[in-house]
Amino acid sequence: MDRSPYVVGPAGDFQHTHTIIFLHGRGSDCDEFASELFESEASDLLVPEGPRTLPALFRSVRWVFPSAPQTLSERFGAVESQWFDMWAVESPDERFESQVKGLRQSVTLLEAVIANEEALVPRNRIFLAGISQGFAAAITAALLARDSFAGLIGLCTWMPKRAYEAIRAVEGLDREERIVKSTSVFLAHSRDDGVVPVENGRGLRDYLSQHFPAIEWHEYESAEHWIVEPEGVDDIVTFLRSHIGQ
Repeated sequence: MDRSPYVVGPAGDFQHTHTIIFLHGRGSDCDEFASELFESEASDLLVPEGPRTLPALFRSVRWVFPSAPQTLSERFGAVESQWFDMWAVESPDERFESQVKGLRQSVTLLEAVIANEEALVPRNRIFLAGISQGFAAAITAALLARDSFAGLIGLCTWMPKRAYEAIRAVEGLDREERIVKSTSVFLAHSRDDGVVPVENGRGLRDYLSQHFPAIEWHEYESAEHWIVEPEGVDDIVTFLRSHIGQ
């Protein structure tokens, strides 16, 4: 059975103005990911006083963390938390046919989460975000959507190009009719990421640059498969402030 999303915020008496739907990576879950994300802090240069965590800085935001289904990994022969099965993160299009079913199912799951949030705020106040395989699922949902979002945030991630294009072909969708080009995209990657090679992130950047006008790309001198602190958090905060208006 799919878990309900883990939800945080808005804080106290703050009016709900925006939603950020944030997808965890393979092997994680919504609670674990949210806890670790909210421990990450901006620098004292960007935030001289007060708390520097994301929920403290964006108190009118509702943070929604879906959890990936538990499905069988063909390569490892075990059930794990994953948005879709895949053979090798280093070569994301390898055996792409095995990705299609799970990716389509995760897009359907995410569409339901988006619809629930649209009952609370307009879609142009909803961000889609994710780390690693989480953003691979999120960007697929965004590309299949007919309406724009407030923004897209992808960390240490890649484009599941061949699986996405297989879904698009089956559904008979015209890419140019679907993509709404007003959505801004934030992408960040460590140059020495030991899980997802930075070349895969650059490939995602180049692919999305064909369709979205505003791609903000950040590379960090780090080996982390995570948000680089504090500069990576600073960059996310700056991006969100520019679109939320805080």
